[in-house]
Amino acid sequence: MKVTLATLEEQTGLTALDHLERSVRIPVVDGPQAQGDLIVIPLAMIAASVRIPPAAVAWEWIDVPVEGVDLLRGEAGGNTHTLVAEPYTCRWTRRLHDSDRLAIGVFETTAPAYLLHPEHGATGCAPGTYVIRRQREQEGPRARLVAD
Repeated sequence: MKVTLATLEEQTGLTALDHLERSVRIPVVDGPQAQGDLIVIPLAMIAASVRIPPAAVAWEWIDVPVEGVDLLRGEAGGNTHTLVAEPYTCRWTRRLHDSDRLAIGVFETTAPAYLLHPEHGATGCAPGTYVIRRQREQEGPRARLVAD
């Protein structure tokens, strides 16, 4: 199935800004990808600093519904990053330990999952386990979180 921004908008009821092309197929990749103030990283790449505790029992994982799940709302209260997937293919949890203290959650997917954002459009994640982290940027000697 060809997944486009238009099909994700129809599935979720969310809308992207008018300047984004709605008919182009959304690429699905299995590596890191950034979207504004978020970065999605395969768990295997950062397993030394992120772990899911064994106590993260089944009820602490949430199935991603058809309309998606909000991951992070923009600093000014708008433009939410939403994780979207077909029913029964993706689950996520906020229960994890991240020594860098940047992670907001982790998701496991058995089919492509998508990150949708009104300003940035959508990106696709291949089946696997991914950590969702806030991005930071270096400003002189200090690092700060990226504000979207």
